[in-house]
Amino acid sequence: MVIYGVSFDVIGKQPIVLLKTMEGNKFLPIWIGHPEAAAILIKLQGTRLPRPMTHDLLTNLIGRFDAELSRITVTELKDSTFYAKLTLLKDGAEIDIDSRPSDALALAVRTEAPIFASTELIVENAIEFEREVDDTEEIIEGFRDFLEKVNPEDFRTAEVMDDEALYAEREMAAEKGEDDEEDDEDDEDEEDDDLEEDDDLDEDEEDDEGRA
Repeated sequence: MVIYGVSFDVIGKQPIVLLKTMEGNKFLPIWIGHPEAAAILIKLQGTRLPRPMTHDLLTNLIGRFDAELSRITVTELKDSTFYAKLTLLKDGAEIDIDSRPSDALALAVRTEAPIFASTELIVENAIEFEREVDDTEEIIEGFRDFLEKVNPEDFRTAEVMDDEALYAEREMAAEKGEDDEEDDEDDEDEEDDDLEEDDDLDEDEEDDEGRA
């Protein structure tokens, strides 16, 4: 897979990294944190910093220990969390290390390591377009349409609240507010009716006293 781009979810206010299959038009969206998004974008845009960031430091450490990042693999989506692993090559032996996808991708763009995703993950969670898509905005729009149909718990990183869940929570709060306003209006109408009845009773009593 390749990193197609890093977008921003305006509802959940969280960055999203889009992975694309090498063949076909399948995209895998993964919510990530702001620091990891910045780390990926800085390298993709070729920005040079005066001092190494965390992922630069890790890349330097791997090199100093005469190891190589052979590949990174996004392995599964379990309990609303994406999992990944780093595969290091050291003295002819492969070493697998558990990792968050965001950190793995930030290292991959620095080492030019190939990016993989499990077949099962692609089949169950990727967004597929029937034709070749070159317009990023079209992909994002299709992605938004996709978000409206999925279960909110299916796509969420461990440290990020799901955007659909947040949106649903806001909608429920808004609906509750409208219901409360309607109840208040009903109560006010009932109070007005009671006041009118009291006024009528007072007028009847005054008429009776006048006749007496």
